[in-house]
This record gives sequence, structure tokens and C-alpha cells, in this order.
Amino acid sequence: MIQLDRLHKSFGPNKVLQGVSLKIAKGSSLVVIGGSGTGKSVILKCILGLMRVDQGHVFLEGKDMQTLDRDHFLSRFGMLFQGAALFDSLPVWENIAFRLTQGALKKSKSDAREIAIEKLRRVGLQPDVADKYPSELSGGMQKRVGLARAIAADPEIIFFDEPTTGLDPIMAGVINDLIREIVTEMGVTAMTITHDMSSVRA
Repeated sequence: MIQLDRLHKSFGPNKVLQGVSLKIAKGSSLVVIGGSGTGKSVILKCILGLMRVDQGHVFLEGKDMQTLDRDHFLSRFGMLFQGAALFDSLPVWENIAFRLTQGALKKSKSDAREIAIEKLRRVGLQPDVADKYPSELSGGMQKRVGLARAIAADPEIIFFDEPTTGLDPIMAGVINDLIREIVTEMGVTAMTITHDMSSVRA
């Protein structure tokens, strides 16, 4: 489904990616593990088109990413960011439904809120969380909200960027279990970027 073909990326004299090639089959899960500064997140940004490669190509179902409509391309992806990356000024439900209120996936405000509450339940949070703000939530709850946002548009592909960073071991285990359940249940293609071996074992 996703293929990277000899990707190269440098930042000045620092060669971060040197001929990286890999394939992720539809419905499979891949984990990229490595220490800080080894280029894991750069791979992710190159796939999403957030960063241009110096050489090489990214293919989605055999089509070069650069030839695809960007909005349609991105609508197929969900993303759980490191640190949840929620908008502090928006209530939880609007964070979850952010992509559902604009672009190719746009829905009415009431429909978007309904979907957000449904996804909150899926990640183990009650509907009353919907009107809270991120600052009112614990780190574990914020991570769950981030996961709810990643699955809000029922994507075909989900990326997890350091999904357990900043969590204690117990909560990290809970989040890893939840991710595994959701990936299996939805049948999505998944790619996890991590330095944490427990995420790999999960």
C-alpha cells in the first residue's frame, strides 16, 4: 500500500536518510524503532508530504504521492502525534472533529460533534469530556483524545508518532493495548515511530 523508494534527506551536512526503502502492505503494521535524532519522524513527514525529500519517491497504491490530490491523499490518513498535540483553545470535541469541519471531509457541526463523542467512547472516555479543554485533562486522557482524533475520519492508514512518550509505564501499557485493539478492529494499515521497546512488543 505504501512504498518508499530510496529516500534521501539531508539537513546541511547531516545526512538523515540515506537510501531508505520499505513497503507496508495493506492492513499490516510496521514499527520503526530508534533513538532520538535517527530520522524516524523525518520518514513520517516525508510520507505525509510535510517535508520534501532530496531524492527518491513515496508511493501510495503504486501512485507517486507528488501526483495525487493533496486533500484527498491526506484524508486517507490518521495521525497520533507525539504529546497528543491538541489545540488548547478548542474544546475536546472540536479537537477530535477538526478535520471533519473543513476540506474534503467536511460535515455539519452537529454531525461532527456526534462523531467526536462516538470516538471518545471508543477510546474509553465519557461524553462529558467533549466540552472540556485539553488543559483540564491528564496526560493519559489527552493521549486518548489524540487517538480519538486520529480515528475520527475512519482513515485507511494511521501513523503513531512516539505514542507513549511522557506517560508512566501503566498508562503507556493502556495506550498500547488500546492502539492494538483499534488497529485490529478497524483493519487499518499502521506505522508506529518509537524509541520504546514496550510499544514494539505491544
